Amino acid sequence: MSRARQPPLVTGISPNEGFPWTKVTIRGENLGTGPMDLIGLTICGHNCLLTAEWMSASKIVCRVGPAKNDKGDIIVTTKSGGKGTSTVSFRLMKQEKIGILDQSAVWVEEMNYYDMRTDRNKGISPLSLRPANPLGIEIDKGKIPQKDLEGLFQGMSGDFTSENFSATWYLIENHSATSFDQLKIAANFLRKQANKKNEGSLAYVKGGLSTFFEAQDALSAIHQKLEVDGTEKVEGSMTQKLENVLNRASNTADTLFQEVLGRKDKADSTRNALNVLQRFKFLFNLPLNIERNIQKGDYDVVINDYEKAKSLFGKTEVRVFQKVYAEVETRIDALRKLLMDKLLETPSTLHDQKRYIRYLSDLHAPGDPAWKCIVAQHKWILQLMQNCRENYVKGQKGATLLHSPMLDLDSDVRPSPISRLTQTVSVKRASSFQSSRDDSWRCKAPQPVTFVDNLTEIVIRQLPNFWKLWISYVNGSLFSETGEKSSQVEKFKKNARSRQNDFKKMIQEVINSLVKLIRGALLPSSLAEIELRQYGGWEAKMELSGQWLTHIIHTMRLNYESLTALEIPNDLLQTIQELILDLRVHCLMITLQQTADDVKRLAEKEDWVVDNEGTTSLPAQFEHHVVQTLQALKETVDCKAGETNMFQHEKNQQHVYELSFNIMKVFIESLEYLSTKADGDAESTHLSSLSVDISSPDLLGTLHENFSPTPEQRLLIVLSNCEYLAHHTFNILAEHFEKHAFQGTEKIAQVSTDAVKHLDQRLFETYIELKADPIVGSLEPGIYAGYFDWKDCLAPTGVRTYLKEALVNIIAVHAEVFTISKELVPRVLSRIVEAVAEEMSRLMQCVSSFSKNGALQARLEICSLRDAVASFLTPDSNYSFKQALEALPQLPNGADKKLLEELLNKFKSSMHLQLTCFQPSSRGMVKT
Repeated sequence: MSRARQPPLVTGISPNEGFPWTKVTIRGENLGTGPMDLIGLTICGHNCLLTAEWMSASKIVCRVGPAKNDKGDIIVTTKSGGKGTSTVSFRLMKQEKIGILDQSAVWVEEMNYYDMRTDRNKGISPLSLRPANPLGIEIDKGKIPQKDLEGLFQGMSGDFTSENFSATWYLIENHSATSFDQLKIAANFLRKQANKKNEGSLAYVKGGLSTFFEAQDALSAIHQKLEVDGTEKVEGSMTQKLENVLNRASNTADTLFQEVLGRKDKADSTRNALNVLQRFKFLFNLPLNIERNIQKGDYDVVINDYEKAKSLFGKTEVRVFQKVYAEVETRIDALRKLLMDKLLETPSTLHDQKRYIRYLSDLHAPGDPAWKCIVAQHKWILQLMQNCRENYVKGQKGATLLHSPMLDLDSDVRPSPISRLTQTVSVKRASSFQSSRDDSWRCKAPQPVTFVDNLTEIVIRQLPNFWKLWISYVNGSLFSETGEKSSQVEKFKKNARSRQNDFKKMIQEVINSLVKLIRGALLPSSLAEIELRQYGGWEAKMELSGQWLTHIIHTMRLNYESLTALEIPNDLLQTIQELILDLRVHCLMITLQQTADDVKRLAEKEDWVVDNEGTTSLPAQFEHHVVQTLQALKETVDCKAGETNMFQHEKNQQHVYELSFNIMKVFIESLEYLSTKADGDAESTHLSSLSVDISSPDLLGTLHENFSPTPEQRLLIVLSNCEYLAHHTFNILAEHFEKHAFQGTEKIAQVSTDAVKHLDQRLFETYIELKADPIVGSLEPGIYAGYFDWKDCLAPTGVRTYLKEALVNIIAVHAEVFTISKELVPRVLSRIVEAVAEEMSRLMQCVSSFSKNGALQARLEICSLRDAVASFLTPDSNYSFKQALEALPQLPNGADKKLLEELLNKFKSSMHLQLTCFQPSSRGMVKT
């Protein structure tokens, strides 16, 4: 392992004192192995690493920065040796700056101040050299409102740099709570400052007093000698002769040195001109520098140079300076026009707009540039929205508009929240309505949908910057990054406050245009005819489906949330909320109508295959379709923050109730249609055969393969479905309606149940008529077959054939019903037994008289029939059988009763297999 280096040691610095930014050379030991090894350098506590230049392990060159400490050590820190020490110190001297208005015995060169942040020289505004506190005491601002001061000192200013400076205003604003003693101190401070300026002129006089005194003594001696001589008034006196001699000498000298002196004068003039050019090179070079900086885009430098020139030469009386300054003003006027054109140019970013407004403010441009920019942006947003509509109305594709240069306002190509919406939320939602195997619909969004997406994207991109521009205008940050107050900034803020209503109208116009353009595309009936010409124009009438309307509602909600996040007042966004409400209602109505159409087409999917409950898949498909619709409507029905419940309006409640019931009604009508639908295929095989074996294990398999039901079987299947609807489906759907906040769910369920029960009763009566009439009609011919006569007949030996045939026909009905739904068996068989019992009662009552054998035969057949169908007897059928028996003569003796009992037992024994289906145990058998 290598040995660690010794810590740095500073043993010398040259020079060892100086002003800030003085270049010094540091010498010592172990000052680092290279530039990358040097990680720290402080002089008097100030970090000088930024300006340090590593020369060798014993030498470093850097510049001393401004520090709080007047004297301190030089500390070097390296990676290899760590923090070092110093055996010497450096003393930092403070230099006094000479202001632009201070007198000086020598010419002061223009000074540039080093900027550590950008490592370049920048001109400093002359106003920044003025004292921030002219009184030299602590500022204690009062709580007097600015408006009151403006009203009290009209036309004046509290800014001591202003031409209309008011000392009283300044004292009230900055020293209203200052004590009198402090004010006296401030007065003394001002006197000292004034005396310093006067002392400067006296110093020049004091320095040359000896010269003045010698000149005065010489003049006094000459004067006294002339008075003693007394010849000052005599011609030819000494002074006259002296004057003549001097004149001749002067003429001779002029003759001898005229050419030399002329060249000297010309050289002096040239030298003076060059001195002036050199001394005032800032002004003379300023027009060209302005032009160059404008071309480079360095507007900050131009403005700083202009402010400096204006403060130095704005009121000059030197003609050459006036001429050059006039040229500067011409260039600045051109710059103002250039910046104004750039400001009003669209599209532009918020950053550029703020920058140009601040430049124009610093250049004291006429008018109010910020307000002009706001007006231009307002017109630009409205134009973008109208262009979007016109492009779609003309049939342009939405994809072209999305990539139009007009909308590509910056280099950020990331999709906006609205554009991402099409690929995420709405697609997932729409998938519940679309087949998972077909993804092509994603690229086939209707034009109104893409129009709304693009229109809202325009608003989301433009309106936030528009709003932020206004906020910056109102709070004054648009004109000053540092937030400093000035008369001009206050003037602009006052203008902004006076234009609040105008800006509010602008925002309202943009939002109203957004809402009306969307209404023109989706809800044209909600606009007046004159508004349709401006915001409509969608010739192709294309009703959007529920999933696309849901997508649009989601888009508008995102749009509303984005605008709310900007803290735009809710009253300005109220029209968007109203639009969202209307779209939600429209989406709900359209979805319910489309659901009714889809339910109507469900009849085409009926396969007539029944399950163990006796129902087909149709009720389940209907229930699934309605539940799926309600789930798709969840987002539409649910109220977001600030939204109104759709069902608060009674009109909407009634309309939703009617459409909801219509869905049920359409399905019930579909069932009725299915029950009477004619089947053109020849039904060579069906269950109407009387010899079908209901216990066959292959029966249901045969039904399920290419099953084509008979009309009677259709009636039974529909009847079974009706019962399932009335007792299960409608109750479940009512719960789902209530779960999704629908109103009047109980009424919907009740009316739907009544309707399906009404259909059930009609279909049931039709089926009973089809099955009972043939059986009932066969009784009378069967009784009197072979010229049978109740008065003259043989002794009974058993039940006759007609009754057996009737029972077999009833068994066939039982088999047919049981095959479809065991739940319908008691209901159907009971009605058929009632009809048969009523017919038997009528036939018995029509017989005028019975012989003994006839009465016994009739009683045998009635009792056999009654006992055979005992499981399906009702009060009505019991009454009919009772009436039939009462119409017969009573049995006279026990022998007849015994014979009757024997014959009954014989009948039951011979028909045991056939009568098994009528037993309660067989009714509970589950189909396999």
